[in-house]
Amino acid sequence: MVAGTKKKSKKNAEEKFALERVSAWNYYKGNKRNALMKFSEEYKHFLDKAKIEREAVSEIERLAKKAGFKRMPEKPARGGKYFLEYKNRNIALVVVGKKPPKDGFRIVAAHIDSPRLDLKQIPLYEEEEAGVAMLETHYYGGIKKFQWVNHPMAIHGVICLKNGKTLELSLGEKPDEPVFTVPDIAAHLSRKQSEKKGGKVVEGENLNLICGNMPVDDKDIKKKVKAMILEQLNKRYGIIEEDFVSADLEIVPAEKARDVGFDNSMVGAYGQDDKSCTFAALKAASELKNPEYTSVALFVDKEEIGSEGLTGIKGRFLELIAIKLAGKDYIEALANSKAISADTTGALNPDYKDLYEMKNTARLGYGVVLVKYGGSGGKYYSSEASAEFFAWFRKLVSDNKIPWQTGELGKVDEGGGGTIASYLTDRGIETLDAGPALISLHSPFEIASKADVYSSYELYLAFMKAN
Repeated sequence: MVAGTKKKSKKNAEEKFALERVSAWNYYKGNKRNALMKFSEEYKHFLDKAKIEREAVSEIERLAKKAGFKRMPEKPARGGKYFLEYKNRNIALVVVGKKPPKDGFRIVAAHIDSPRLDLKQIPLYEEEEAGVAMLETHYYGGIKKFQWVNHPMAIHGVICLKNGKTLELSLGEKPDEPVFTVPDIAAHLSRKQSEKKGGKVVEGENLNLICGNMPVDDKDIKKKVKAMILEQLNKRYGIIEEDFVSADLEIVPAEKARDVGFDNSMVGAYGQDDKSCTFAALKAASELKNPEYTSVALFVDKEEIGSEGLTGIKGRFLELIAIKLAGKDYIEALANSKAISADTTGALNPDYKDLYEMKNTARLGYGVVLVKYGGSGGKYYSSEASAEFFAWFRKLVSDNKIPWQTGELGKVDEGGGGTIASYLTDRGIETLDAGPALISLHSPFEIASKADVYSSYELYLAFMKAN
């Protein structure tokens, strides 16, 4: 469905009344396509700079300052552009509108965490028989564990020392830096492994990284390779093994975002769920001027594990923003608000069509996906937008000539998934899910159509501008 696309004269009932699917690329031509491609280059750069939550917050803040946003004061002024950071893992961009805050906000909420591997609190050990040192991990979010082996991996995060000093770490991204990897069984020895079910092909406790092979030259030391690693860590960073206990270290694919396809129409990269929506919302907020309603681009953590904790949407960061903007009227302001839960969904994978119900499945390159409900099975753990609210969005995309489609994440009893929408509606905020569809969702190399990410940005901007 491409809103605003000119069609040939309609001759019969099917042409007049039936739903028509049209590629968004039919709409993005000429200057529009040039703008889309320029946007996509910026998007790829963002993906490379913001692989983990802390980095996403830092990069959003940097780009927001460049766009004229200032740190939110105690009394935000009408027309002001502000950012507010929280616990290094949440950030919000606010453009104060003409209407009083109690009339409600326009909220576009995305999450900045992605599935990954985390280092355990005491991760380093040596396998003497193998002659290697390893780092133990605990996977985060919904992954297919066998997809995370034999990839070059980078370590990102922070190490907090007892003296209060915090060390930032990013190792494995530059061409001259070492990478790490989870080793799999050689094909020659994999007969028994091949007989296992997919969820057991690689066990969670086997997602461990090779991190060293060189022993120290000291016959009195038993764990010689581990000792060498500890020596190197202390030499480079001034840390000891105990410092791992107070660290947030995340293991992510070391590859850069790349164009995919002979036509350069797609982006392949780690973390597009949900950095695609994050970047689209960031760009929309950056370009917003003098809106009627105060607009909030909200970026939160922990969606991939149920939105728990201080920095998930279940926390109180949104209330903190609402109180700063509306004071004692903050509950009324939230109840009068409209929101987009900016998240991705699954696109039709051409090799696995039997998993999808074809009429209600999103296609790559057919525009931003408006999702009425998610959840799994009988719509469990889902928020559902009302018919009236969905119709409001249909008019919005039509008026602004934005390519769009609808979709569900697989057949009714095959798949499903949650977003932060239900935690917005818990606060009385009318909410719709909307974002691009991805192939290979939650893998180390997700695929998005540039047209879908761009049309998501167009929707978010139109939504923030809307009366």
